[in-house]
Amino acid sequence: MEAAIVTVGDELLAGDTTNTNAAWLAGELTDRGVAVERVTTVPDREPDIARVVNEYRADYDAVLVTGGVGPTHDDVTMVGVAAAVGRDLTTNETAREWLTTTGGYAADELDDGTTALPEGARVLHNTEGVAPGCVVAGVYVMPGVPAEMQAMFESVADEFAGERDHVVFVETPEPESELLDRLRAVRERFDVTVGSYPGGTVRVKFAGGTESVEAAADWFRDRVETV
Repeated sequence: MEAAIVTVGDELLAGDTTNTNAAWLAGELTDRGVAVERVTTVPDREPDIARVVNEYRADYDAVLVTGGVGPTHDDVTMVGVAAAVGRDLTTNETAREWLTTTGGYAADELDDGTTALPEGARVLHNTEGVAPGCVVAGVYVMPGVPAEMQAMFESVADEFAGERDHVVFVETPEPESELLDRLRAVRERFDVTVGSYPGGTVRVKFAGGTESVEAAADWFRDRVETV
């Protein structure tokens, strides 16, 4: 299963808010064996949202969109997603009923924009807030508030599954530039994916089948200085 993540918000692009949602979702999907192929941030503009969602839903099994969900002037994600999937936005009575019964809101407290979803969408109820999310044509739309997004994702987490790679990290204090020969050799010798991540030390990631990964990690560990 392949997925793309789209985070929406001018505040993310301006650096006013740290984009923790993308990292959290990518980790959750990867843990479930889903290959995350794209992570993209777009502004609060309907055409940008529609264009990216439309492109990604054609290429991947699922598109997860967070942010810009609600009734305020800059909450245009639902409008953009509706345009991407060719649906009208309509008041969703299932969402409205849930908010007035389970959610504890009076009907006159709910702005029509709060429960406006693409026609025919499946509602994702917001147990940590107000604005509902939805699933439509392989696109999962969730709020941007992390607690709300995370709770909503957990309600659909079982819909994301794949074959998980076995992963081993080997950490070394050697400079990455001096590891090139051994990185090349381990990739040629073993059927594994190798990633090299420099920082204070270099973390080398091996991913793939269990036996191949363990063998590759052992081979590499024997040839580098380890932490």
